[in-house]
Amino acid sequence: MGPGGQEPRGRGEALTSRPAALSAAAAAAALVAALLLLRREDAGPGTGCSMAGTPALSKLREDFRMQNKSVFILGASGETGRVLLRELLEQNLFSKVTLIGRRRLTFDEEAYKNVNQEVVDFEKLDDYASAFQGHDVGFCCLGTTRKKAGAEGFVRVDRDYVFKSAELAKAGGCKHFNLLSSKGADKSSNFLYLQVKGEVEARVEELQFDRYSVFRPGVLLCDRQESRPSEWLVRKFFGSLPESWASGHSVPVMTVVRAMLNNAVSPSGKKKELLDNKAIHDLGKADSCLKP
Repeated sequence: MGPGGQEPRGRGEALTSRPAALSAAAAAAALVAALLLLRREDAGPGTGCSMAGTPALSKLREDFRMQNKSVFILGASGETGRVLLRELLEQNLFSKVTLIGRRRLTFDEEAYKNVNQEVVDFEKLDDYASAFQGHDVGFCCLGTTRKKAGAEGFVRVDRDYVFKSAELAKAGGCKHFNLLSSKGADKSSNFLYLQVKGEVEARVEELQFDRYSVFRPGVLLCDRQESRPSEWLVRKFFGSLPESWASGHSVPVMTVVRAMLNNAVSPSGKKKELLDNKAIHDLGKADSCLKP
């Protein structure tokens, strides 16, 4: 359990059902958030790996499968984590898939029958170190919201839980750690959300994984299972913009997931990879940007 009884959730997980009506205050806050994202344009191009000269995606996947690697996912109950799990299983990239979370998830589809699940208490993660052992690759999509958990709870989940999980994963033998962060993440930011994202990025980097990939998407575009009026307004806002402009500040969840997996199967000599929203769009186009 998290602070004040709050339990950590995957980034984008359904938290509560809210009224369909959107108050003027919520609408204003959502638009301000969107405008802030628009103004926080990165100074240069993404630092994700260039795909020029890379073998075809199908060959990369085939070579990756032959390595029989194991993977864990943190935050598989959230929007991004759920899509990541489904796509990962469809591509059959790993010999063993483990979900680490606060509760067991229920799946009806046959494709999920061999998925392992480790239930942990994020307040006592040291007691569950074994859950993080023996994984070659890790994906972290863990997160909550300040509105749901409060400022202290948000910091606890998005920074402390994430870092402790990464620390245990490193000790358990994980070689490649993938962190879902946010566009504009900056530990020096005056905005708590961006500050916390920047802080956890820096702390995980200090663990010195063999390979550390950070994904900084803009506004995540998806159809949530629950009502989030403010996020609905932001998605509508970006949906009304020209595609070329909107793509610079927003990205579909599926594109993020494909970028994460395409990056994972692509060899890299870098210890750290920072993929901004543009790099995520490019890499998420799969075959179109992975052809030789």
